[in-house]
Amino acid sequence: MNASIFKAYDIRGLSPGELGAAEAGRIGVSLAKLHRPKKVVVGHDMRLTSTELEQTLIDGLNSQGVDVVRIGLCTTPMFNFAVAESNGGYDMGIMVTASHNPARYNGLKITKGDNTSIGQGSGMEELRDLACGGEPIPQSNTRGAVSDDEGLLERYVEAIWSRSKLEGGLSNWKISIDAGNGMEGIVLPKLSKKIGADVQELYWKLDGNFPNHEANPVKVETLGDLQDEVKSKGCAFGAAFDGDGDRVGFVDEHGEAIPGDILTALFAKAILAEQRGATVLYDLRSSKSVKEVIEEAGGKAEMCKVGHAGIKRQMRETGAVFAGELSMHFYFSEFANCEASDYAMLLLIRLMLREGKPLSEIWKPLVRYSHSGEINFEVKDTKAALALVEERYSTGSVEVSHLDGVRIDRGDWWFSLRASNTEPLIRLNLEANDAATMKSKVEEIRVCLASLIQA
Repeated sequence: MNASIFKAYDIRGLSPGELGAAEAGRIGVSLAKLHRPKKVVVGHDMRLTSTELEQTLIDGLNSQGVDVVRIGLCTTPMFNFAVAESNGGYDMGIMVTASHNPARYNGLKITKGDNTSIGQGSGMEELRDLACGGEPIPQSNTRGAVSDDEGLLERYVEAIWSRSKLEGGLSNWKISIDAGNGMEGIVLPKLSKKIGADVQELYWKLDGNFPNHEANPVKVETLGDLQDEVKSKGCAFGAAFDGDGDRVGFVDEHGEAIPGDILTALFAKAILAEQRGATVLYDLRSSKSVKEVIEEAGGKAEMCKVGHAGIKRQMRETGAVFAGELSMHFYFSEFANCEASDYAMLLLIRLMLREGKPLSEIWKPLVRYSHSGEINFEVKDTKAALALVEERYSTGSVEVSHLDGVRIDRGDWWFSLRASNTEPLIRLNLEANDAATMKSKVEEIRVCLASLIQA
């Protein structure tokens, strides 16, 4: 087995190829051996190899005496809801998905019974070593059973709808929603009926080939059809979900894409209107305006590192009610500190109803600075690159943080530089008080890194 498929937050690789039936079975056996779960819930997405991977994964778990409950086709938020809903009834959950990756990939997301993830520093290394070790693992004397839970979808939709506090009947609204041929295609038909709006459907048919575009709302180039639909049909807004439904992006009535950090500020504003004084987490790549909006709304703003494992842990430790990432992962304490993209869409509707304004007039005033967006540099040595830039820019009266990579705030501009967990890349996010300064500082850092950038 190729050890490189064991990533920081999940398991992911080419399928078939790096992650096939044999590998999934071995991972199931290894998880059972390491964690000794008695009962595991397993779900899968619509990718072409997902059913086969699920079958051999379950067989591996069963061979160690582990009972498995299948929830079948589901989004990752549905899967997380199933784990949380059991209230400790499941010792572990495994979702077969490669999230937003292209069609040729598949993977596994693994969570413990309390919805904390198995990832780097929390069990992934041990799982990798055992699964890749090659030594045979003896079967249990008793074989585990398999059962099915076929009512999860209805319970999930009812839960997010009831918590949204919406009443439906939005017949005068027109909304466009792009499922990207991903798993949201099973949720949206039921949810749209409750909303009661005129919903324009884009690519709701499940298709593991992703024939229309990559299901990744962070990439603006994937939003073209949604933007055209919103403008041509006069929609109040458009929503785009990723392949497994744990991320969602939005465009306003003009078809303009709203940055992920500004969405964090919007959702924080909506939540704090009812929970003033609560803690909200925002990832360290976010605009300074996010912290400002949280505090203006009466909340306590706290910076967090990138990645769901750390964010969920920090939410537990701080009692945060909400957390948002630039990558459009939005976490809610109401949903076990997990991503709930459908709920985020309902929350946006609630905010728009309360504000009584077009979406563009709600989000654009929150863009107070000039942000570069995430820029990747392929470098020869990520540690050397981080050290070089920190040495150059940490002099004088500055704030330096090592929460995740290095983040340096120089007053009228700041930047975050992080190493990729999986590639020889460093990721730069930079913000300044004006566009000219932002562009010049990005170029400065590019020049600083020139000797380390791969040709």
